Amino acid sequence: METPTAVLAGSVLALFGSALLFWCAAELRLRHHLRRHGIPATALVVADERTADALDPAPLLSYATLPAVFPAAGGACGGVESVAVLARPRGRTPLRRPAGCAPGSVVRVSYDPRRPARVVLTGSGTMASLPLDVFWTILGTSSLAAGLSLLASVLTR
Repeated sequence: METPTAVLAGSVLALFGSALLFWCAAELRLRHHLRRHGIPATALVVADERTADALDPAPLLSYATLPAVFPAAGGACGGVESVAVLARPRGRTPLRRPAGCAPGSVVRVSYDPRRPARVVLTGSGTMASLPLDVFWTILGTSSLAAGLSLLASVLTR
């Protein structure tokens, strides 16, 4: 391979691998943080309204947040409000939606109290994302290694 081509290919592969590994680490950290420090709740899997959304393997979840106290606009008294949230969980599920995530079923989730639409499955749904997490990590690592080895081969000439 000629030097400019090797430098360009090595740079692109190293940049892609680095970005993919950074994304994997950030996503895994976020899901781990939500499972440990998020607010546990019970969610109902609802049917998708559009047929295109029904093909998404991540189920559409409906759950209520814990009541939060909000200050009143002009006075000292505040109101207590519980919000109903409709969201899809973070992470990946298998290519086909598991039987436990069929519309009408109840699943356990943990959500971020500051951003209630940020939710992850807990319990049986945690292991569903493991194969794809491993795949993306291996792809990022191999892309980074290939890029760095191409760049190293150019430097040693």
